[in-house]
Amino acid sequence: MSVDASTVRRVARLSRIAVTDDEVAAMEGELNAILGFVEQLGEVDVEGVEPMTSVIPMAMKKRTDVVTDGAKADDIVANAPASEDHFFVVPKVVE
Repeated sequence: MSVDASTVRRVARLSRIAVTDDEVAAMEGELNAILGFVEQLGEVDVEGVEPMTSVIPMAMKKRTDVVTDGAKADDIVANAPASEDHFFVVPKVVE
């Protein structure tokens, strides 16, 4: 894939970057270099390569999945101007 000057201007407009006519040629070269590198990555044979989460094998730390109510209802509504039964009391806005 090759990027031309009109594509550079369109990408710049979409990304809200002000690009002068002098900068278009330089950006065209940069974007073509980036896309060339991405095409090179597509040529790499990764068949049989397992995805990894780290450069060294390790087990992820896991916490126990326990359902709780938080036990912080009183703390949450402590600074509210008005509360009732652990809920915020707000003025009525719809008649």
